[in-house]
Amino acid sequence: MMQKRTAHQIADVLIEALPYIQRFKGKTIVVKFGGNAMVDEELKHSFARDIVLMKLVGLNPIVVHGGGPQIGQLLEKLGKTTGFVDGMRITDSETMDVVEMVLGGLVNKEIVNLINMHGGKAVGLTGKDGNFIRAKKLHLTPRDKLAPEIIDLGHVGEVSSIDPAVLDMLGASDFIPVIAPIGVGEDGHSYNINADLVAGKIAEQLKAEKLILLTNIPGILDKQGALLTGLSIKKTEELISDGTISGGMIPKTRCATDAIKGGVTSVHIIDGRVDHAVLLELFTDQGVGTLLLKG
Repeated sequence: MMQKRTAHQIADVLIEALPYIQRFKGKTIVVKFGGNAMVDEELKHSFARDIVLMKLVGLNPIVVHGGGPQIGQLLEKLGKTTGFVDGMRITDSETMDVVEMVLGGLVNKEIVNLINMHGGKAVGLTGKDGNFIRAKKLHLTPRDKLAPEIIDLGHVGEVSSIDPAVLDMLGASDFIPVIAPIGVGEDGHSYNINADLVAGKIAEQLKAEKLILLTNIPGILDKQGALLTGLSIKKTEELISDGTISGGMIPKTRCATDAIKGGVTSVHIIDGRVDHAVLLELFTDQGVGTLLLKG
């Protein structure tokens, strides 16, 4: 009897997933991979299997990853100290070398290898490959009104343009792009860019069906700590104004609303600590995070 019930449960799951698979077949889904999901071994494998399954059922997944903790660990081993301003690392030339080594090498190739281990065909890229992420130096004005001068963060950048040619080529094949958020400036210098922002700009450029941002919290919460499962852009901006959305969730939420304004159909801010979080959000009725839509 137990085996029969298990078989029925599996059938129910597949039937529930079917309309979502049909709806999203051929659509581009950009996933920002970060947080606990990048450091917990079980979650890393869970994520890789999710991405492989998405590709196998006809979706076009694109992975963008961060790697701040890994950069910090290597800098510490090298005896290199760096400062932060508004959560962003001051990045001189030596630090940028480490950033490229970690993001474009160690972290990127680990994710590529995980996806390939589970039957996918992943290709690792930075924005320098095919010159597809053009960057410009980020000029930061501090939040402190008493210090109005512009702060030089070094090789920290923002996206100036995305050339989708490389991604279009890979997306039309069996390959899964895995992208480190490093861009190249007009001066030929490398720039470290926030991974959420890179994922958002890529999703905008490709007019993606969905942008999925993995976090270390359940999603956007109300003032009582309850999960808000569905939000419009208008409601989201109200929640920022009244302080419900605060701190580090503000730039992530701004990234989400900018992506929707730029043509992305929907954005999901989901709990990356949940096993198979991406599949649960895509292919089940309830999902595991906050869904943001235009409105």
